[in-house]
Amino acid sequence: MSKIDPELKKKLLKETQAPFKGLRRILWIAFSGSAFLGLLIMVSKIASGNEIQQNNLLIQLGACALFPILFFFDRNKED
Repeated sequence: MSKIDPELKKKLLKETQAPFKGLRRILWIAFSGSAFLGLLIMVSKIASGNEIQQNNLLIQLGACALFPILFFFDRNKED
C-alpha cells in the first residue's frame, strides 16, 4: 500500500501527463497581450497617417489569432 495521499497522487499523475502547464498558460497569456498591444499600436499609427509595411501588420494579426488559440487548446479538458 502506498502512503501517499490519493489527492496528491492524482495531482502528481496529472502533472506528469502535462508538465509545465501553468507556465505555458502564463506564457500564452503574456504573448497574447503583447500581440494585441502591438496591433493596437500599429492601428494607431495607421490612424495617424503613418505608413506601415503590410507584412508587419499580417504578422501582428497572425500572432493575435495564434496565441489565444494555443491558450484555448492548452486548457483542461475536464473543466
